[in-house]
Parts: sequence; C-alpha cells; structure tokens
Amino acid sequence: MTIPTVEIKDDAVRLIDQTLLPAECRIREVKTKEEMWEAIRVLRVRGAPAIGVAAAGALAVEINRSSSVDSARLLEELEAAADYLATSRPTAVNLFWALERMRETGRRHRELPASELKKVLLAEARAILAEDREMGRALGEAGAELIPEGSGVLTHCNAGSLATAGFGSALSVIYVARERGKSFRVFADETRPLLQGARLTAWELGREGVDVTLICDNMAAWLMKTGKIDLVITGADRVAANGDGANKIGTYGVALLARAHNIPFYMAWPSSTLDLSLASGDQIPIEERPAEEITIIGGTRLAPEGVKTCSPAFDVTPGELIAAHVTERGIIRPPYAENFRRVFAAEQGLE
Repeated sequence: MTIPTVEIKDDAVRLIDQTLLPAECRIREVKTKEEMWEAIRVLRVRGAPAIGVAAAGALAVEINRSSSVDSARLLEELEAAADYLATSRPTAVNLFWALERMRETGRRHRELPASELKKVLLAEARAILAEDREMGRALGEAGAELIPEGSGVLTHCNAGSLATAGFGSALSVIYVARERGKSFRVFADETRPLLQGARLTAWELGREGVDVTLICDNMAAWLMKTGKIDLVITGADRVAANGDGANKIGTYGVALLARAHNIPFYMAWPSSTLDLSLASGDQIPIEERPAEEITIIGGTRLAPEGVKTCSPAFDVTPGELIAAHVTERGIIRPPYAENFRRVFAAEQGLE
C-alpha cells in the first residue's frame, strides 16, 4: 500500500479510517486512549495485526502526552491505559500481545527518568510496527509457492495491508506470488455482515493491480464445483496450540466447502497471532457484534425493527480442515501442536 494503514507520531497515531472505504480514503489522527478504544471498537482500524500495532502506538502517545514527571506514576498510567484498551475487542490476540509487550517494556525501564521512559515506549511501539511489516513480507515470501500458475484463489474478509501495519498476511502471499511473475485470479467474497471483502479487499487488490473478482458469500460452493477455485487462503485473528484458527465469521463455512471439493485451505498470520496458552479453538473468546450491523447497511434498514439477531464476529476453523498455516517462519503443516512448539517455543516463553 502506498498509504500506510498505521503510522505512529509523537502526538498521534495516524490511521486510515476503514469505515469510510471504498468511497473515501481519509487519514484520521487518534490522540487519546479513548479515541483509540472507539477506533478499534467501531472498526476504523481492524485486522488483528493492525489492532495490535495501533494499540501499542496509542499507549506510547498517551504516556508521551502525560504531564507526570515521575516514572512510577507514568507506569501506573501505562497499566491503566493498557487495561482500558484491552476491553475494546476480545478475540484478536495481537491486541493483548502488543499491550503486554508495552507493559513489559515499561517495567524493564522503570528506573529511567520520566522523559527517557517516554522515549523508550515510543521506540517500542514503532518497533512493533516495523516488525509487523517485516513479518508480513516474510510470510508472503514463505507462502507464495502455494499459489500455482493460472490458479483461482478465494479469500475471505480482508487480510491485506489494511489489516496490518504494512504488507498484509493472506494478501501478502498473493502480492509476492504476483511479484514472482505468476498469473492467477483472486476471488474476494463480500464477507457479510460488514462487507470487508467487498469494501476493503476488492478496493485494496484493485488499487495494487491484482486481477480480482468480487462474489457474494453464497457463490463460493458453486465456483468450487465448477473448477474456478483451486485454493483458499485467509488470515487469522487467533490460532490455538492445536492449529484451530479464529477468523472472520464465515471462514469455517468456507473451509468446510473447500474440504468437500478437495481444495486446500490455508491460513496466513504473523507469530503475534499464535496463542499457545490455549489448547484448542474452543477456548477462544468470540466477540458478539451489535444487531445493527446485520439489520442496517449504509443507513438503510433491511430487517424489521426489533427482530432478534445473532451476530458473532468470528468463528473457529478446526485445524484438521487447514492444510497448512503460513507464517514468517515458513509453512507449518500438521501435526500442529508439535510443530508450533518446535518453531515458536522461544518467543512464546515455553523453552
């Protein structure tokens, strides 16, 4: 993306307001923890890696603007702000990973003068951003081999530059495959109820010159049956130790369709998305979204006033339906419990 999704300045986090896309690409400056909580909650910034980066930036900015000259007091403010931002959304583990990393940075440098502690926290938030960009590129390099020449690729929701601090996750694989000269076609399903595939993925891929075709969610099975789709690749918001992966609602259904049609289904994500503390996806908290996200689109009511709704934001795809997970450390195949620990034990604190 020529426009970075997230930028961290001394006094603000700059975001693309994704609620306005594709009609308008507007940069929003977020200057307080309350503004960031709202931005995360209403999906001005969304996508697991981008949420983590944005939250880390908001913590750094919040502390940098504090009038306190006492480091102990700054650390109290850091802990309180992190606790507050952690209540914005429950499913994407990247949020909690980034907040904890900022807390730990503050604790390690508690002896510094307040002015220096502020600089350290800003530097850490920017390091998180830079690392996310590097991981996105690396996982794209690792996964590009999965896209055959002339293939049809289905993706669900948005796992590109807009969902990260830079290159993307699932779409990173697509971008690198194209860089390598491969010719293929991407199908982006609309992704109800908030249409991230239609509003964001189709916009992003088109902007980058990728051959993209938009489809309704309920067209995927037929396109698979008629041979137009050869593989599926999505992002993930949290991956458990056994390979189960939470992603945008509807992902599980796409994975079942892929299995029924003997099509490989892949998830792509940076290591900040892995949660080895959870044995399985049954333990992943699933966010419930407001009824209006189902009943109203673009200000137009589509359902009767007062109708009961069920609106989970995510579902969990069992590891046995996932042919491989693509990470910055390479392509990881089953058995996931064993291979995740082998590859990620050190950074997950399990050694």
